[in-house]
Amino acid sequence: MPNKTIYVSDGDLPLYQRAQELAGGNLSSAITTALRRFVDVEESRLEGFKEIVVRVGPKGDRKKRFTGRLLGEWGNSTNSRMEMYRVYGTRSGKFVLHVEKSPEWAGRDADGNPAAGFRSWLGLGNYSWTFSSGESTLEIFESVEQLRDKVPAQLYDMVVGAISEPTVEDLDI
Repeated sequence: MPNKTIYVSDGDLPLYQRAQELAGGNLSSAITTALRRFVDVEESRLEGFKEIVVRVGPKGDRKKRFTGRLLGEWGNSTNSRMEMYRVYGTRSGKFVLHVEKSPEWAGRDADGNPAAGFRSWLGLGNYSWTFSSGESTLEIFESVEQLRDKVPAQLYDMVVGAISEPTVEDLDI
């Protein structure tokens, strides 16, 4: 097995010692793991990918991380709710769908009917305002066809266009 000598500055020595402790005494294993991660991140960056961090869950209270590139996004809003769809492509060829839905709000009168008109906005009458929590979801698909029924048609067309656009390598320039 070949030997490689790594010179470590005095200031970096505690970092190397801690890495060796965490790797069970095998510094070579720690360095190899770090180099694999470094090469993967840099190759991804050169291919146009970056680390994506999204919030998921009923209140968006959890974070999910992955490496990808945005292929398309589409938003829809009504008087009481907003939805945002984002589709990412991954280096492995999969598709990640992240959907964020804002909290829904609605005013109701004493009988449970939706509040209407300027009187409800001025607080004239017996109205209560309710809010549902927002939600964010993350789904992974093996193929773009699996996305078709999960996203608005406009976004699906955008994603298909993004993945079929020729690259500089494809143009053989």
